[in-house]
Amino acid sequence: MSSLIAQTITITGHGGDEIEAYEARPASGHRRGGMIVIHHLPGYDRATKEIVRRFAELGYDAVCPNLFHREAPGAAADDAAATARAKGGAPDDRVVGDMAAAAAHLRALDSSNGKVGVIGFCSGGRQSVLVACSTPVDAAIDCYGAFVIGDSPAESQVKMTNLEALLPNLGAPLLGLFGKDDQHPSPAEVERLAEILTANGKDFEFHSYDGAGHAFFAVDRPAYRVEAAVDGWEKITDFLNRKLS
Repeated sequence: MSSLIAQTITITGHGGDEIEAYEARPASGHRRGGMIVIHHLPGYDRATKEIVRRFAELGYDAVCPNLFHREAPGAAADDAAATARAKGGAPDDRVVGDMAAAAAHLRALDSSNGKVGVIGFCSGGRQSVLVACSTPVDAAIDCYGAFVIGDSPAESQVKMTNLEALLPNLGAPLLGLFGKDDQHPSPAEVERLAEILTANGKDFEFHSYDGAGHAFFAVDRPAYRVEAAVDGWEKITDFLNRKLS
């Protein structure tokens, strides 16, 4: 395994706010693409930071902004996530601003080849699509993002509206990885998303896995499905090799 440099940094996010982010980079100096990792609703946690380091191991500069830094600076991931959920979650415009700042940070690195991708899991999957519809990136990956199609339930603490009106603006190739046993997004919602993207002539590829539900990539959860996750990582690696090289 190649050596890595991993560290906590500060970037200037939406509205000029200084926010915490976690960065991992290969130690070698070759030109390479960058990856933005959007954390899931449980927050900016150890599992997400492991994913950031995984992208560095794959040969990319990678960064994950803490979307909940403003709500609870310096707090543990669980506490910050609870505080952010109580306030309705991170607003879409702020997410886009923070991710645009992360993209600018990656492109400014001496090692950058100018290309940046974005990936998110769960709520981050929805936000990955949001970002790809709202700011320039070169590739986007949606891992079971809920409420790209359909709104969050009325009783939900975190309010998320669908992205259907934004989908004609999708500006990057999109890889979608879904579980057939998931309810949010359900197979019908994934099918509807594919129909809209097809009607708008978008570049996308979707893969849905039998026997997998929500969070099948999460190695620290009972929802983990090893066959789906292994194949999903192979799909991610191939997609990025084609889009960010």
